[in-house]
Amino acid sequence: MAMNAPTRQQMLKWVDMVSFSAHEANLYLDTHPSDPAALQYFQEYTQLRKQALQDYAAMYGPLTVDLAIGSRGKWDWIQQPWPWEGGTC
Repeated sequence: MAMNAPTRQQMLKWVDMVSFSAHEANLYLDTHPSDPAALQYFQEYTQLRKQALQDYAAMYGPLTVDLAIGSRGKWDWIQQPWPWEGGTC
């Protein structure tokens, strides 16, 4: 049986989850810079966030400006609907 692709909302929730985890680890490392487990956790969730953003951009368009260059080599940042035009908000 084939797995269904995640919905836009599911993908956004995943981006939020891994972004929150990476940011919290970042804040922890500000006060505990010598914690190797925290550094490993931060690196893991930073990579998960990067992949989640890339996956989302491939399906629905970029969420961050650094992913605005699409697969066609074009600047796709302004090609997506704005939030007030029925975008993702």
